[in-house]
Amino acid sequence: GVGTSFASAALRVLGIDPNSPIGVLTDKHISDLESVLRNPAQYGIPSWLFNRQRDPISGQNLHVIGPDLLMALRRDVETMIKTKSWKGVRHSLGLKVRGQKTKTTGRLGQTVGVKRKKEIAQAQQQKTEASK
Repeated sequence: GVGTSFASAALRVLGIDPNSPIGVLTDKHISDLESVLRNPAQYGIPSWLFNRQRDPISGQNLHVIGPDLLMALRRDVETMIKTKSWKGVRHSLGLKVRGQKTKTTGRLGQTVGVKRKKEIAQAQQQKTEASK
């Protein structure tokens, strides 16, 4: 849930050098960084950097990290499926959702090879010889 823009904004707010390795940071720096990630609005980070703007449940701008992000995405997909929106129907059928072509890509299951007429004739000949 943390991209490069959000990470650089968090480091700028805390005054940490972006090029310093994480092993050099003190425990206080790390705890401050965790608190910025959990409550970015309190530290003045703009809401357009959050990954959950206008949350459908609470209506607030949130920044969700870790397993909460996965749960939120799963809940969004379940909501789309339940309301039977176009994206929800595509999700429920296991098809591409964002308008990609599906004629040749995204196929599931075993691949089927092409057999030539000569190979088919030889296989039938071997079967008839084996059955005699």
